[in-house]
Amino acid sequence: MASAQLRDTRRRIDSIEATKKITRAMELIAASRIPKAQARVEGSKPYTSKLIEVIENVSGVGGGTSHMLLERREVQTVGVLVITADRGLAGAYASNIIRMAEHRIGELQRAGTDVLIYAVGKKTQSYFRYRGYRIERAWLGVTDTPGYGDARAIASTVMAAWAGRRIHALEAFFTRFQSALTQVPTHMEVLPISPPETAPGHDRPAVSYEFEPSPGEILDRLLPRYVEAILFNMLLEASASEHSARRRAMKAATDNAEELIRSLTVQANRARQAEITTAITEIVGGAEALAESK
Repeated sequence: MASAQLRDTRRRIDSIEATKKITRAMELIAASRIPKAQARVEGSKPYTSKLIEVIENVSGVGGGTSHMLLERREVQTVGVLVITADRGLAGAYASNIIRMAEHRIGELQRAGTDVLIYAVGKKTQSYFRYRGYRIERAWLGVTDTPGYGDARAIASTVMAAWAGRRIHALEAFFTRFQSALTQVPTHMEVLPISPPETAPGHDRPAVSYEFEPSPGEILDRLLPRYVEAILFNMLLEASASEHSARRRAMKAATDNAEELIRSLTVQANRARQAEITTAITEIVGGAEALAESK
């Protein structure tokens, strides 16, 4: 009995050791990607900030200049863009943002508003498809290392739906990266675009500009770029958050494996001691039996 228990315990230890090697490797890979992802997030901010500044200047000179992407409409159909991950093993990263999006979708549906889901990441697609939600479009394979072309493709799709009046608002759900330890599920309205406002205390001096072409034509080019930049920043923040969440999850899994191995090693040692004691007892008993037979 002791021998069978010992073999079973040792097999479990070997299995957990193999699993620990995998989780440790995944932890190191995720940790190596966090600085790069964080640098990309920080690198995208100056472009978006300068774009907002230009839009402010053009809007101020244009006065009553209007644009399709600024148009406030009666909301009958809302597009919901949900950005999660293509791969799992990242703890509650995907489930937190999906839960927030699903709660909002429920609110909209109870209010009689139709919902079109734009899914970024396999986790989003699998979750909503399994539960029978209407997925208008899905993008897979972009969450690990998103490029600007991915953001442009998503922006083109949602802006085409906006131009065709298939949606009357677009809301995005993604995870904002604050630090390697803190990632915050975030809800943001993307369309219609809210005209950027200068923060209090940061008013820029009034400057007289001459525009060629007209402010309306400039906005017609800038606003789609603004949507692309916002979506690209979301993808980058989500990517950095995913790597951070995966590193934490894999570190916890590695620590749990080490603790379980320690516990099973103690159990195996006890089984081995019981096996040795049994063998010694049998030897002593046999020797005594031989002695008595003489």
